[in-house]
Amino acid sequence: MRVLVVEDEELLANTIAEGLRRVSMAVDVCYDGGEALERVGVHDYDVVVLDRDLPVAHGDEVCAAVLEAGGEAKVLMLTAAAQVEDRVEGLGLGADDYLTKPFAFAELVARVQALGRRARPALPPVLRRAGVVLDVPRHQVSREGRFIQLSRKEFAVLEVLMRAEGTVVTAEELLEKAWDEYADPFTNAVRVAVMTLRRKLGEPGVIETVPGAGYRFGG
Repeated sequence: MRVLVVEDEELLANTIAEGLRRVSMAVDVCYDGGEALERVGVHDYDVVVLDRDLPVAHGDEVCAAVLEAGGEAKVLMLTAAAQVEDRVEGLGLGADDYLTKPFAFAELVARVQALGRRARPALPPVLRRAGVVLDVPRHQVSREGRFIQLSRKEFAVLEVLMRAEGTVVTAEELLEKAWDEYADPFTNAVRVAVMTLRRKLGEPGVIETVPGAGYRFGG
C-alpha cells in the first residue's frame, strides 16, 4: 500500500510515517500543502493522511486536488478541531475519514488499512490463496499452517501480488506500491524481493514470472 502523509509538524509526520512503514506500507512524507499538491499529481496513492491546517496550501485544497485527480486514493483528514461541525465540514469536502488529534496510533493504522482496502476492489483483510494466508491487520503470513517471517518489503510485495487475484503485476507496479518515492526505478530490488519470497514460501512455487510482463501469484 502506498501512503502519503501530509503534516506540518515534522516530528509527528515522521513518527506516523515510521509507524506505517513498520506494517509494510510504502510512505512518502511532506510538510506543507504546496508540496502535497505536487505529490498527488505525480504518484498513485492508496491513502492520503492529511492535516487540514497546512502552510502554503490549505489541506482543503489538497483534498480537492486528490478528488479531481480521479484516482482511487482515499483521504484520512487529521485535525486538532474536535467539534462536530468541523468533522462534518471535513467530510463534506470529500474526505473519506476524519481523526482528531491527539489520537491513538493503533486506531490510525486500522483506519489507514481500512481505507486502503476501499481504494481497491473489495477484498477481505485476510487473503488466502494456494495455501498461503496473509493476515494484513496482524501483519502475519503462513503457508499450510507454517508461519513465515518476511521483511517489510517482502510482505508488501506479497500483498500486492495476492490482491491482484491471479492477474499479472508488472515490476513497475510493484515498485510503485511497495516502495517510496526514493526507490531507484532501475534497481533490481523487485527481482530480489520476489526471489527471496519464493524461497521463503517454499515448494511448490506460487509466484510465476510472466516473461516480458511481470509476476503472477498462482495456485
